Amino acid sequence: MKVAQKDFRLFRKYFMEYRKLFGLTGYRIYFRFEPLGDGTAANITVEYERAIATVRLGSSPYNEDDFDIKSFARHEALHLLLGRFNHKAYARFVSEDEIREANEEVVMKLEQLVK
Repeated sequence: MKVAQKDFRLFRKYFMEYRKLFGLTGYRIYFRFEPLGDGTAANITVEYERAIATVRLGSSPYNEDDFDIKSFARHEALHLLLGRFNHKAYARFVSEDEIREANEEVVMKLEQLVK
C-alpha cells in the first residue's frame, strides 16, 4: 500500500492530539514525510535539551494489514512521553534523583489519563 499525503495529514493530527492528551506541550514539533527504510512505519528523534522533536512518517509502501495511522501516531507520542526518562536512564552520569524526577514526570502525566 502506498502511503499518501492524506495519511501524513492524519498522522500529524493524531500525533498532536496525543501530544496534548499526554501533556507534552513543552516540545516544538516538526514533521517529516520521507522514506525511512527497513520497514519502519514511523519514528521520532528528540533533542531533549532544546525540547525539539522531529516525528517522521515513512513514505515508502507499507503492508496494508499492519497499516494504522492512529496507532503509529500514538506509538511515537508514547516514545516522546517516555523519552526524557529513557534519556536519563541511558546517560553515563546520572544521579538517582534525576531518574526519580524523570519517573515522577511520567507518572504525573499518566495520572491525568487514568482517573
